[in-house]
Amino acid sequence: MEEVLDVNKCDVDIQKKRILSKVSFHVYRGEIMALVGHNGAGKSTLMKTIIGSREKVSGNIAIRGYDQDEQYRTYKLNFTYIPEEPLLFNELTVYHHFRLFQQSYAIPEEVFKERVDHYVQGFELTDKLDEYPEALSKGMRQKVQTICALLPDVPILFIDEPFMGLDVYAGAFLEKELQHKRERGGSIVLTTHQLDKVSELADRYVMLVDGLVSSSGNVSGFNDLERRWT
Repeated sequence: MEEVLDVNKCDVDIQKKRILSKVSFHVYRGEIMALVGHNGAGKSTLMKTIIGSREKVSGNIAIRGYDQDEQYRTYKLNFTYIPEEPLLFNELTVYHHFRLFQQSYAIPEEVFKERVDHYVQGFELTDKLDEYPEALSKGMRQKVQTICALLPDVPILFIDEPFMGLDVYAGAFLEKELQHKRERGGSIVLTTHQLDKVSELADRYVMLVDGLVSSSGNVSGFNDLERRWT
């Protein structure tokens, strides 16, 4: 199996307090990995560390062999990220956000137009392309952020609480798109409090407890663990 993400013995401190300790796991091509755990277990901190917005004290992270510390520019071009809270630019319209991602990831024009059309229809945003973020609801802003991350062909997509703020129809559409991405060989790492989604979507899981990897494995073994956990 082709390894896409390698997280190796990562320690993370916040205000001199150890939040993550010796966290290690791998993600392979064409699989969905779920990061699970109670509030405060370190899931979002781990996600932010992987994308580079939170510094680690020690350890190594690589995507397709590109080291986060030594080759960050190339490393960054190999992933996209959907945060729990949408992060949009107030001075850019919805369509301008899509163009920004097109330019950043060098998406061919024909491919870009086809994907934008597909996603804005699926997320019901066809009449919002010229709107600015301040005119959108939180759910609509989350849809814009999600489309931005889905536009490029990258080896791995990171999502912090993918269904937060999405309505039922948008959530169902996103599920299908994530499954399609996996079928095409893309990898996905997601955090979620919705444990039913782990069984439905993920191939494997990593459970964090107090900043440590307490267990990991095939999602088929997650149901028994879930019953003990809850």
